[in-house]
Amino acid sequence: MTATAREVVEQVLAAGLAQDTETFVELFAADGYVEWPYLPAGIPARVEGREQLREFMTAQAKGLVKFEEYRNTVIHETTDPEVVIVEYEAHGTVIPTGAPLHQTIIAVLRIRAGLVVSYRDYLNPLVLAEALAAAGGAGSATAGR
Repeated sequence: MTATAREVVEQVLAAGLAQDTETFVELFAADGYVEWPYLPAGIPARVEGREQLREFMTAQAKGLVKFEEYRNTVIHETTDPEVVIVEYEAHGTVIPTGAPLHQTIIAVLRIRAGLVVSYRDYLNPLVLAEALAAAGGAGSATAGR
């Protein structure tokens, strides 16, 4: 039986937090994508397809931010059975500086046949810009996985 859209979102969040690249990638359709509409310059706004997702996730494991916990997670199922909205707070560390990082996120995911076809991650770009500035602008990262 195919997982519900809500179950897929729960699995995506768990895999992202655990930095479980293979599980994360396998939850996406072959042409599925993650995009971040509001990011500072120099950070990719969209990663598309399983191979790009795999490369991106692997790089992120050594990147700018490591999240240790998601808090206050609320999953909203919509009248469209493919669309789920999730709100959560991501708490972690800026790797180069050791500084704590707190990011509030709202994401809109479209799930079809048990796979993510789109994941729009609306994170606070100011938090990410501050982390990049504190780390000297080095590295590529998103603060919303």
